Amino acid sequence: MAREPVAQGGADRALRLGVVGVGHFGRYHAEKMAAIDGARLVAVADIDSARAASVAEPLGADPLPDHGALVGRVDAVSVAVPAGAHYRVVRDFLDAGVHVLVEKPFTESVATAEELSGLAEARGLVLQVGLIERFSETFRAVAPRITRPLYIESVRVGPFTERNTDVSVVLDLMIHDIDIILALVESPVAEVDAVGAPVFSGHEDLANARLKFANGCVANVTASRVSLKTERSLRIFQPDVYIKVDHGDRSVRIARKKGEGKLTGIDGVALEREEFDQGDPLKREIEAFVHAVRTGAAPEVSGADGVRSLEVARRITACIGENRARLGLP
Repeated sequence: MAREPVAQGGADRALRLGVVGVGHFGRYHAEKMAAIDGARLVAVADIDSARAASVAEPLGADPLPDHGALVGRVDAVSVAVPAGAHYRVVRDFLDAGVHVLVEKPFTESVATAEELSGLAEARGLVLQVGLIERFSETFRAVAPRITRPLYIESVRVGPFTERNTDVSVVLDLMIHDIDIILALVESPVAEVDAVGAPVFSGHEDLANARLKFANGCVANVTASRVSLKTERSLRIFQPDVYIKVDHGDRSVRIARKKGEGKLTGIDGVALEREEFDQGDPLKREIEAFVHAVRTGAAPEVSGADGVRSLEVARRITACIGENRARLGLP
């Protein structure tokens, strides 16, 4: 079903926005939404009433104890509650005709993600999944340069924190790189092999996956939240070109042959380096969501995109479980 744009500005009322879950990341959603031109942050909802008030009041919004209280008061909402509640909360808003931006991971299962994506499509609602790396300066710089990737290697590791340990590192961190790689390769994943292990939590805290695509491209993806260092990098090899993306220092390095024929040494390699300002990927993500709601355009990271990334992530976690069972590990 085609989406109808939501009237805003001028003689019409401003777009009414809300946030559900204003913990560590949700409060940033609220701050960005409160600053959107032609829109108004109406209210935030959180089961912790003191936390809701501490976020809402400085932004001129109402603090509410439950997401159901937002229904009828908002046109669009950002959902940043724990992953286990995503399905129920998003479903309630879609049933009520409210556009939704939902933080990653989309939901806990592929089946529920497909249900929500189908529901949004059937009702003509925007459903955007919060895979924020799509809005980074480095991804936007490198994506147009990718024409025929042969091999991709991603590393996303950092020290342990208590945050987001209710899900595995695959759904917490690796999901970002899965989404990026799927967007760059644009081919189905044919084979998955993966290993991983819990260290400090009840879920995998480190994982490595090898993905083979139907077009022959291979990706090696590593994620860890128990590393002694922080690294967020992406290496891409395609004919005659090597590209390294460093999300940490926000740089892109490119090495390519200068001309035709056999490479005779380092003098035959052209080296480029570009650096980018940090920017504000979350602001761009929320602005893209609001733009889709206002105009009826497709979201940049759709529910279908979220389903594809989640499906691969679940294949990875299943493979990890199978490999651990072969080793006699729980």
